Amino acid sequence: MRAVPLYATIGSLVLSALAAVPSTATADGGPGPASAEERGTTVAAARAAAAGISFGACPEEEMLPDTLKCGTVSVPLDYARPDGRTIDLTVSRTLATGPAAGRQGSFVYNPGGPGASSITFPLMGEMSEWKEVAEAYDMVGYAPRGVGASAPLSCQNPAAFAKSPTDSPVHPTAAYKEQRIAQARAYARGCEKHAGEALRHYTSLNNARDLEVLRAALGDERLTFMGASYGTYLGSLYATLFPSRVRRMVFDSAVDPDPEQIWYRSNLDQSLAFESRWEDFRRWVAKHDDVYGLGPTPEAVQRHYEDVRTALATEPAGGTVGPGQFHAAFREAAYYDDYWAMRATALSEYVRGNPEPLVTQMSPRAITAKDDENARAVYTAVECNDAPWPEEWEVWDRDHTDLARIAPFQTWDNAFTNLPCAFWPAPRQQPLDVSTGWGELPPVLILAAERDAATPYKGALELQRRLRGAVLVTERDAGTHGVGGAGNACVDEHLRRYLLTGATPDGDAECAPRAEPNPVSLD
Repeated sequence: MRAVPLYATIGSLVLSALAAVPSTATADGGPGPASAEERGTTVAAARAAAAGISFGACPEEEMLPDTLKCGTVSVPLDYARPDGRTIDLTVSRTLATGPAAGRQGSFVYNPGGPGASSITFPLMGEMSEWKEVAEAYDMVGYAPRGVGASAPLSCQNPAAFAKSPTDSPVHPTAAYKEQRIAQARAYARGCEKHAGEALRHYTSLNNARDLEVLRAALGDERLTFMGASYGTYLGSLYATLFPSRVRRMVFDSAVDPDPEQIWYRSNLDQSLAFESRWEDFRRWVAKHDDVYGLGPTPEAVQRHYEDVRTALATEPAGGTVGPGQFHAAFREAAYYDDYWAMRATALSEYVRGNPEPLVTQMSPRAITAKDDENARAVYTAVECNDAPWPEEWEVWDRDHTDLARIAPFQTWDNAFTNLPCAFWPAPRQQPLDVSTGWGELPPVLILAAERDAATPYKGALELQRRLRGAVLVTERDAGTHGVGGAGNACVDEHLRRYLLTGATPDGDAECAPRAEPNPVSLD
């Protein structure tokens, strides 16, 4: 576990989200009159407040230290039917370590995904960056619906998932596209087969309602929450649905909440942004040619990368690392620059005839197959349910063929990851129109890196526009996906001050970028 942006530490995914016609919204996407789901949320929250959460030992399979306590909170599968089927969400907590007089309640964290769990998040309170926050708050993590032990969702056998394609040609042939279309159809059918009628209820709106029930179960009148990546979209839905229940909210690396962006266009924008971030990495490697010997220009580094990717297609390194595993590892470097030295070393050593660092870093691990399949299933279900997606392959083919001409690094991988949404068997929602007026929310804090690829910067600007009174802290000329707790003292001080006092900067704030990675460090 690495002490980097919180959701990277806990295991966030790429982002995207889902749904199926929000009954809490009017035809134009705005909040409507009290709906069955709203009434069901009120009922579920009242029950949770009365029941509370009985915290005890965490599930043995989680292998967590005794300092962390776990419990469950019951939520309706379908909020329109609060007396119907329920599911249990697993919750973790460490109590505030400071004096009782200074306790400020619970601090709940969502690491994104969708499909990521924050069960280990309370352990962050042991780190120096979070010690003061952990003194003031009970640190709370949870596994959202469908994730981990929280009514886990599955779409295929984990062993089969581990063998699924993880790589796409930069410019795929017609035959390859037909193969991936067939696989996407089969995957969507698998989700329906495994989940049945429950599939439609894995949505972002239900995730927001679950958060309201969790708040009530914890005994807090108002919610203190931090969401990262997709967690910012979840938080923005909560703020729109339950503005009077917000105490403090941090949005770290914000998703663009514009309903027109959710989620097809959001992924196109993401693929475009990844091209610039991939160039940032190659420029850094070229800058340190004396260390890596991969050439003094980004183009030279790219040639080595492509040569190795081609070679691995013929002969996987160690018999396990093919071009898919190779590309996925370098995609991580486009997310988090703390991977830069490790990945550059693996590439450099392979070019010099030593495949061991590459094999060590990139070999698939059977032990994670179940969790990986579960995470992908939840990601897909939420993303596909949340919003309409193009159902004609011609639209996907045209848009991604055009984009791949200028942004080849991530475009087709992103397309094929999301393609099951074109054939999705459950109803699609119209995304909620995220919006709050002046005075509806207390001050909230948005954190963003200017060159973040997974959640491009314009998303932070759009979220600020929609959450009136929100204050934005920008890490300039930086691109690591995740700003809070990531080692930038300026950003971390704004975050710490806000969580402890509720104070935001006087107007938007800017922070210089954190230091570049050390090219000879593999930490």
